[in-house]
Amino acid sequence: MAVILAGLAGAGSAVSACSSPNGPARTTQSVPSSSSSATPSSTTSTTLSAGAGAARCAASELSGSVSGTQGAAGTIEVTVRIQNTATDGCTLDGDPSVQLIGSGGSELPTAVVRGGAYQFTDFAAQPVMLAAQAVAYFNLAYSDVTSGSTACSSSASMWVTPPGDADYLTVTQAVTACDGGQITVSPIFGAGSSETDTTAP
Repeated sequence: MAVILAGLAGAGSAVSACSSPNGPARTTQSVPSSSSSATPSSTTSTTLSAGAGAARCAASELSGSVSGTQGAAGTIEVTVRIQNTATDGCTLDGDPSVQLIGSGGSELPTAVVRGGAYQFTDFAAQPVMLAAQAVAYFNLAYSDVTSGSTACSSSASMWVTPPGDADYLTVTQAVTACDGGQITVSPIFGAGSSETDTTAP
């Protein structure tokens, strides 16, 4: 199975929850995180202190869409909006996984880098409590410029797997990620957090 990720451009893609017995395969590199600058519209979510406990958000209780995208000098930033569609609150804590999917439904080469060196992806993860219908976000980055002989992955959608889950959401969004389908992802952050300053307009 190719790795995980999602790239995008444009706003408002619809998403559905799917079930995968073993979850999508992924190849990731862990990168430490640290700091943060346009802002998404929001329904309240709360950043929790480290011991606060609520059930982990499952893919079946979430929906997703692209809330913004921007690019310069070959680097594309995409902000993905995640909403709790359940009647109870739940918690998201950490980085999502992403897998690029082709127009025919096949898994494309995807290499996920966590944190990376971008200001909008490199910051510390904090638990986010999502009340019913509340939203959270994560940012992702990719290059659409070919480097040497490395191939690009041109997707029609992506699978987004919430932290700690084996199932995924399907977010419809075209992405052309070069460097072997490399995608850099940020931790998930709440609608009221300072990391909203890092979102794509």
